[in-house]
Amino acid sequence: MNKKINLLKEPIWLLLRKVTFPASIGSLFQTFYNLVDTFFAGKISPEALSALAKSFPIYFIIIAIGVGVGAATNTLIGNSIGEKYQKRASMYVAQSLLYAVLVSLLVTFVGLNISNFLLELMGSTLENILLTREYLDIIFYCTILVLIQTSLNGTLNAQGDTKSYRNVLIFTFFLNIILNPLFVFGFAFIPAFGISGIAIATVICQFIGATYLIYKVYCCKLKKYLFLQCFKPKTFYFKNLIFQSVPVMFSMLLIGVGLFNVLYFVGKFGELAAAGYGTALRIEQVFLLPVIGLNTAVLSISSQNFGAKNFKRIRELYLKALKFGCSFMTLAGIIIYFNASFLISLFTEDVNTISYGTIYLKIAALIGPIYPTFFITTALFQSIKKPIYSLYLGVLRLTALPFLCLWYVINIKDGSYEDIFYTLLFTNWFMGFCILIFIGSFFNSVFKKN
Repeated sequence: MNKKINLLKEPIWLLLRKVTFPASIGSLFQTFYNLVDTFFAGKISPEALSALAKSFPIYFIIIAIGVGVGAATNTLIGNSIGEKYQKRASMYVAQSLLYAVLVSLLVTFVGLNISNFLLELMGSTLENILLTREYLDIIFYCTILVLIQTSLNGTLNAQGDTKSYRNVLIFTFFLNIILNPLFVFGFAFIPAFGISGIAIATVICQFIGATYLIYKVYCCKLKKYLFLQCFKPKTFYFKNLIFQSVPVMFSMLLIGVGLFNVLYFVGKFGELAAAGYGTALRIEQVFLLPVIGLNTAVLSISSQNFGAKNFKRIRELYLKALKFGCSFMTLAGIIIYFNASFLISLFTEDVNTISYGTIYLKIAALIGPIYPTFFITTALFQSIKKPIYSLYLGVLRLTALPFLCLWYVINIKDGSYEDIFYTLLFTNWFMGFCILIFIGSFFNSVFKKN
């Protein structure tokens, strides 16, 4: 464990700064990374920009599975450390890596076979499907690199180390800036791959990142009990990894389903509407970074403290993380609202694309202050081994409620493009207040004696 960070004893505010800041910086560069991809897709053509936007909900399958693997690894290793079971923690390091490899094979197979169907549902033309598949196929063939990274990152996060993955994301961001134009437009002996070049650059960066994280895990304290035989499949550990990861995977997949749901209705207004929404979505992610960092911090800190039965610290952690997150997103929302058009124009010169993107970004700014409630609550449930609660939350917030409301607004009331996002504004704030009421009751009942 990182000697400078004690997740069990240091003051909560101090821990939030120590863990959240590196995680947020890492996420910042991850988002910048995605924006670089968006920038070069826009340089290819508006059609390529739309293809990249429509690929994201499908690409999110990989992200969702990876988050599940990483969260399960973080939770189980963190709980084991909190309970002072170092050997068990080391076993989870090895078993998680093996689990990640096996799951990646399944994800690759599924992703390659359902992409066309999902793109058709989003209203893509045959030409747009072929263009999107040029990017997606390469990404899916290399799923194993993503899942190995998330497993290793979960191991490091459980020990309070959010800096290693941050360093990976910073380095690969700058590398991506170099590789993207080389493979997109070609140079010297490198041919111009177009949108495929964006995927090739991504895969190279993922390989380098995975290699570095392997080295960092090899150097951590859990290496003491990490032997070759630890990589032999063990039913006990696989069962716990599945129990912890699957609800998280489905919860995250619901985000992809939610994005797919929105793109389904957005697609009714044309390819430029999809391009504008997709561009705005990536810009929005920049302002969500501290909240994503808080998610990592809450998961890491709460996991160890739950293992050590420090329930009062968990309650304190949740309230302080929520206070910080909502305050930040209120400020970020103000910045986004008054600069929406300018931000979109940085990535495209198409007037219609800018107009569509601006509409979403302004409404997203009004949703922002409630977002931390979802991220922090999800992390809490994962850390205390109640991932199924995160799944229930995701079903209601991301699929059932918004789909029903959007179907009514667009198909029954013949709503406009703007109405899509005003509907999401309502559903998110409604769910946010419901969650806060539930959490109050949850703390009073589950942690009542503590």
